[in-house]
This record gives sequence, C-alpha cells and structure tokens, in this order.
Amino acid sequence: MRSDIVPGGIFPDYALPDHTGTVRTLSELQGRDPLILTLARGNYCPKEHQQHLELAANYPKIAVAYTQVATIATDDHHTLQEFRASVGAQWTFLSDPGRTVQQDLDIAEYTDPEHNPMIPHTLVLKPGLVIHSVYNGYWFWGRPSFYDLWHDLRAATSEIRPDWDLSTPGLREAWDAGDYSKFHGWDRRSPASAPTSYVEPDKG
Repeated sequence: MRSDIVPGGIFPDYALPDHTGTVRTLSELQGRDPLILTLARGNYCPKEHQQHLELAANYPKIAVAYTQVATIATDDHHTLQEFRASVGAQWTFLSDPGRTVQQDLDIAEYTDPEHNPMIPHTLVLKPGLVIHSVYNGYWFWGRPSFYDLWHDLRAATSEIRPDWDLSTPGLREAWDAGDYSKFHGWDRRSPASAPTSYVEPDKG
C-alpha cells in the first residue's frame, strides 16, 4: 500500500463507473458522512462474499447511523452486478477492470497472477476522505468484523459531529438561540424552520 494511505491521510477521490454504468466519485458517494470503503478482489473470491454478506446483513444499522458504504472491485460491469446481487448489497459498487486503483495504490496481489486482483483492504473514512483506519484483508482475519467497524465508526463519528453529546457546554444555548450550525441535519435549515416539536431531521 502506498505510504501516504495511513490514518490522517487523504484517500484519493477516484472516479469510476458504478453498477449502473454511471461514473461516480468517492467524495460524491460519501457526502458529509463517514464512509466504509472496501477494495475487493471481486466476485470470484469467497472471502469477499463472506465479508460483504456481513455488511449487507448489518446495512440497516449502517444506514440509520448516517454512514455510507462503497465497494471497488476489478470486475467488469456485468460481473460487478452479479457480485452486488449475490450478496444482497444496497450500496454502490464501482468497477475498475483497468486496475487504476490497484496500480495507483500499489496493491497488486502478485501471488494471484491468474486474476490479477487488488490486495483486499477495508478503510473507514471521515468526511473529506480523511483516513480513520485501514485493514489489510489478504488473510481473511485481517478484515474488520462489523463490530470492529462499529468501534471505528463510534470514534470517527464522535470526532466529526459537534452534537455527539448534547450536554456539551454551549450546545443547548446555541439551539435555543436558533443557531443550528453544530447540529447535523438541522444546520441546513433556516432559523425560521425551527421545530416546535421533535421531528427526526434529514441527515443525509
């Protein structure tokens, strides 16, 4: 892996076609939320299926936590669609059969010349594609479990959300004054639209 791909660094904002054929950037997919990014071998690998099945099973928790997921694989368009469908994924898969990411990050899996995949990695990225954690999944136990990701995302989210603890001094006063700049979701509303009763905000 390239030497700058470490916690605190910035992950490259790759632009690749998704499972529908639309070119998407990672920053577009991430938006203002944490992002779980998997760099996958592809549909042929049973280890990838197991990791992605676990992510898919826990996707409802990921979604309600305002966290995004993306997978990059070296599969072509149709094989990528098969991979996504076979694990029941609801998030975006990106196709990189030209090995742009593999070569740029220096993660060619040289022990598998037949498939020429990427060495699998999983990253947790804070907004702005800031790297929080990196897992090398060449061996399956090197990949994060969902609970490893939970711990990472708890730490990352507490760093990026000023309203993580509503008892933080000054937060209640800011809310009462109509200053929503520190409240995720509410910061996109005008003071005139302040709620008179609690409604779950749109935090997308």
